[in-house]
Amino acid sequence: MATNDLTTVKNFNYSENKKIFEQAQDFLPLLGTDYVEFYVGNAKQAAHYYKTAFGFQDLAYAGLETGVRDRTSYVLQQGKIRLVLTTPLTSSNPIADHIKKHGDGVKVIALWVDDATDAFEQTVKRGAKPYLSPEVLKDKDGEVRRSGIHTYGDTIHIFIERKNYKRHFSSRI
Repeated sequence: MATNDLTTVKNFNYSENKKIFEQAQDFLPLLGTDYVEFYVGNAKQAAHYYKTAFGFQDLAYAGLETGVRDRTSYVLQQGKIRLVLTTPLTSSNPIADHIKKHGDGVKVIALWVDDATDAFEQTVKRGAKPYLSPEVLKDKDGEVRRSGIHTYGDTIHIFIERKNYKRHFSSRI
């Protein structure tokens, strides 16, 4: 369907995988959702709830035992869905401030991309407010590239590139 008049676009069936405007280019090809991170008051309790109530399984953990000193995070997975449940270890922490302001809720929607640097540059060029400049995190299993932008409210999008990483998740992320 090609049109220059937006008022004629009605009841478009998005499931057909057709472009509304033939000239449209995909400047941000998304490969999927990498994970959704919740900031919660008690990550251990929240992880238990998601595992027992919804059947999620443990995938990764970050905390004092892994060298992370400001927060504890549990990564859970069910099929293609990954949740990160993060709680601060002190009350003087930006994560704690976020929970005080909003309660438990989504902070990060991480999007899986082929090129995290390009995703950042393309979105910022179009007016997105930068949150995290492109960076590379390395460990014994390879490297993960990531970048991020602000979206609505205090929620952010992180672009994740894992093509040079051997495992499913890094405890540094």
